[in-house]
Amino acid sequence: MTVVTRFPPSPTGRLHIGSARTALFNWLFARHHGGRMTLRIEDTDRKRSTQEAIDAILDGLNWLGLDWDGDAVFQTQNAERHAAVAKDLLDTGKAYHCYCTPEELKEMRETARAEGRPALYDRRWRDRDPADAPEGVDPVVRIKMPQCGKSTISDLVQGDVTVANEQLDDFILLRADGTPTYMLSVVVDDHDMGITHIIRGDDHLNNAFRQLHLFKAMDWPVPAFGHIPLIHGADGQKLSKRHGALGVEEYRAMGFLPEAMRNYLLRLGWSHGDEEIISTEQAIEWFDLDNVGRSPARFDLAKLENLNAHYLKESSDNSLVAMVVPLIESARDISIGNAGRARLAKGMEGLKPRAKTLLDLADNAAFYVVRPTYPLENAKAAKLLKDPAATVLAGAAETLTAADTWAGENLESALRAYGEKHDLGFGKVAQPLRAALTGSNASPGLFEVMEILGREETIARIQAVPGVPPNG
Repeated sequence: MTVVTRFPPSPTGRLHIGSARTALFNWLFARHHGGRMTLRIEDTDRKRSTQEAIDAILDGLNWLGLDWDGDAVFQTQNAERHAAVAKDLLDTGKAYHCYCTPEELKEMRETARAEGRPALYDRRWRDRDPADAPEGVDPVVRIKMPQCGKSTISDLVQGDVTVANEQLDDFILLRADGTPTYMLSVVVDDHDMGITHIIRGDDHLNNAFRQLHLFKAMDWPVPAFGHIPLIHGADGQKLSKRHGALGVEEYRAMGFLPEAMRNYLLRLGWSHGDEEIISTEQAIEWFDLDNVGRSPARFDLAKLENLNAHYLKESSDNSLVAMVVPLIESARDISIGNAGRARLAKGMEGLKPRAKTLLDLADNAAFYVVRPTYPLENAKAAKLLKDPAATVLAGAAETLTAADTWAGENLESALRAYGEKHDLGFGKVAQPLRAALTGSNASPGLFEVMEILGREETIARIQAVPGVPPNG
């Protein structure tokens, strides 16, 4: 048997972080078993489905590196097939027309609640003669569910789950206007697409029992189910807007790398021993549903940031330059040429350990391509340039101008000698220099910065400090 999974987002909004994890688990399960993951856009809610949402979902999956096999399937394109299945069930006596009016259904629910019963449809048209149908009421089509006994699903995550069949009402297959419901469409598409494993959030577990009986009513093979616990916030409540960003695109905009997001989402509810850093190749090799926990996972932004910092350090300098350049250009309204890109590439090794996100990295790297402007925004750096800093910097510029070789060790020796000559502790020289070159009180190593900026740019920045004479 070839394993076939599916990721079926509803295009009524962005790609939620929980949905992204579901897509990842389906993708990994299929890849681990040498199978296929399909993509189905469940756009049956025509009023809320938008092209913008479809584009956002596809973009999010592509950014995460979760490719699917074959073309995406759009559920609305199969509506005629869905309706035909319902009619087959009618013809075989496994479904029936229900002529209840909205008022009758409302009264039915209110009575059930008043009597402390579940508000289920009472099956009043299940065995009734259609000749009794009232005029002017377009009927819905309902499936005949079992009325006694129990149903059990051997869930690949939750284990055996059993419900009493009396809790499962005769749900609607076709609405009064003849359009298929979600429950019908999902089952028909799963069958027609050859889905072997349905991996989704455990909020769909109740639906699984209804879908189970629809598969059986059509004498179709029942896929294996695996219902994974939902993601909760740090407070243990279901993840919602109050916990912060929810959409994948928000995390992308916050400067997280796709490989870090994949690794983090993988570890939300799944484990492989004590492993925390798990490459995509390892994830495909190791992943199965056996190690998915049954308890909700808690989203921890600090852990994601730490994981992202690791992947930043492991990324190539050139790839990071390609990612931070647009961020710097956008934030500073500048255009960075080849010389600036080369400078960023040289400085990336010293910048990476200081950043947790691409935004951090872009902000920390900007000084390599943008000179400080005065007065400095960084208050601590501005304080370092107060008197007698201008005099110290003037002497430092003169010393650096005379340096024979523009190399870190040589520059350090020359500036230390300058400090000793003028009875200055080295910090009194280095700190104002750092502020002058970077506009900050914190940066990669001072002499690394000077070496990357080069002689001309270093001296120009020193001489741009207010109070320092142009000729040093």
